[in-house]
Amino acid sequence: MGEEKLQTFINYALKYMSELTLPVKRGTFIEFRSGMINVCPVGRSCSQEERDQFAAYDKEHHIREKFVADLRKKFPDLGLVYSIGGQISFDVFPDGWDKRYCLRYIEKEGFQHIHFFGDKTSPGGNDHEIHEDPRTIGHTVTSPTDTRHICEQLFSK
Repeated sequence: MGEEKLQTFINYALKYMSELTLPVKRGTFIEFRSGMINVCPVGRSCSQEERDQFAAYDKEHHIREKFVADLRKKFPDLGLVYSIGGQISFDVFPDGWDKRYCLRYIEKEGFQHIHFFGDKTSPGGNDHEIHEDPRTIGHTVTSPTDTRHICEQLFSK
């Protein structure tokens, strides 16, 4: 992507977030991680209570969904994928660097089936691409208990 384009992207994202009115805002709005950028409108420094508050607010007002739509429109040619996951943030990474990236290594192990369990499996969710990949058998789950129940069913076959 290059430093110039990266800074243009970050500056735009920070300006966008500066114009949001949310229940609270805390620090660390953009965080670099291995191979991706995490964008958090409420700020990663929020407490659990503030996290829950933002999640409820986002569910009603679609803050992250609208933000991602705006970024897609503003930066259509950067080759970026936007993935909403968890309660408070979304990830931005180069196309092809989503959760499917691990499959190139897992495939080599010769497993007959590769099962994937995720909660954000609908389009735009951070589990969607790997859930829908033809190399996996995708399972949409809502909790660890749900995952355990499906595993028990699979292992009893």
